[in-house]
Amino acid sequence: MRFKGRAQDFPNGATERFPLVFAVNSSQCPGMRFDTIILGAGAAGMMCAAHCGGRVLVIDHAKAPGEKIRISGGGRCNFTNLYAGPENFLSQNLHFCKSALARYTQWDFLDLVNRHGITWHEKTLGQLFCDGSSKQIIAMLLDEMQRAGAELWVQTTLKNLRQTETGFALEVEREGQRHALTCRNLVLATGGKSIPKMGATGLAYDIAQQFGLTVTETRAALVPFTFSDWKFSDLSGVSLPARLSNDRTSFDEALLFTHRGLSGPSVLQLSSYWREGEVIRVNLIPDLPLFELLREQRQSGGRKALTTELARHLPARLVEYLSQHIPMTGNLADQSDAALKDLISALSDWQLAPSGTEGYRTAEVTLGGIATDNLSSKTMEANDVPGLYAIGEAVDVTGWLGGYNFQWAWSSGHAAGTAIAAR
Repeated sequence: MRFKGRAQDFPNGATERFPLVFAVNSSQCPGMRFDTIILGAGAAGMMCAAHCGGRVLVIDHAKAPGEKIRISGGGRCNFTNLYAGPENFLSQNLHFCKSALARYTQWDFLDLVNRHGITWHEKTLGQLFCDGSSKQIIAMLLDEMQRAGAELWVQTTLKNLRQTETGFALEVEREGQRHALTCRNLVLATGGKSIPKMGATGLAYDIAQQFGLTVTETRAALVPFTFSDWKFSDLSGVSLPARLSNDRTSFDEALLFTHRGLSGPSVLQLSSYWREGEVIRVNLIPDLPLFELLREQRQSGGRKALTTELARHLPARLVEYLSQHIPMTGNLADQSDAALKDLISALSDWQLAPSGTEGYRTAEVTLGGIATDNLSSKTMEANDVPGLYAIGEAVDVTGWLGGYNFQWAWSSGHAAGTAIAAR
């Protein structure tokens, strides 16, 4: 079979589109031969490499593997969540993630962590962190790769990619030298566009589109909201439990005011469900019976200023700020039940319109990606391109904050790796 096309170099680190390129046959692609080449030495790529079998090469342009693992969880890596399940993920096909998550669960990964003697602890909402350092998770994955005989090339740039009759041919640059490589299986595990300062690009999307795979709309997710008028700059550093919601969902977690806008777990969670121009609703007292508390205090301490009493339940700086926008003058004794109810309503349904988000610069993950309609949910292999696989953040499966995206990396990497080993 002969395919038309002209070989074209990949722009180093670029995300612009380039044409699909094929080679005529494998004899035209001499070089080092591998059974599987994995592009990306992140969580999903390393997990996949540990299970592929055969001769495996993992390639990454970074100086070291697992850079996102290293910085995650404040350096302790929130490596999974006890409650991880399909309901914690976003995708245009909400059923796609079920197979991989069911066949390699959080308990399976936890067993792996325990076997390597990594101690851990649970924080809120089932989030699991290393007691020590996130580097322990990287070392564990590298050890698993070594046991499987997989090779790792870092500081290596993909320059050219072609399809052959028996697989794929790549040209890469490493230590100033070009290398020709061939493989039967190619795995896209380069992640999304989140945190470009760490080298993140849309390379996986570009390659997928070369081979005719669809890429859904991508945007920053798990990311702080910004406000063009810098309205919360005076509140920077103030935090409290809150409920953030829109017309589709709500999250009860911490809210943090920043110089540029809003952050904290509740904000990051809601950002994945937010679209530009939408209003969000903030409940500053989700579990606080403030009406009853204020009525009781009105009886015993009616001479106290309303703002003074509120500052017992909310951060004082926040009360001061809100007093400029919500009527709360006078003493407690001056407040009727109707006035208190109006105050409670304002505090529990504060409507805000973010101007945007901080974007990929600080986003923890990319929403969207390689469309799941293109892939087998069991093997992660492209339906119409034998030997091409996509895993992890590159795929249109995005988890909540709290270890869910790492679990998707482990599950999808395991699914592709074991499928390749069984071929």
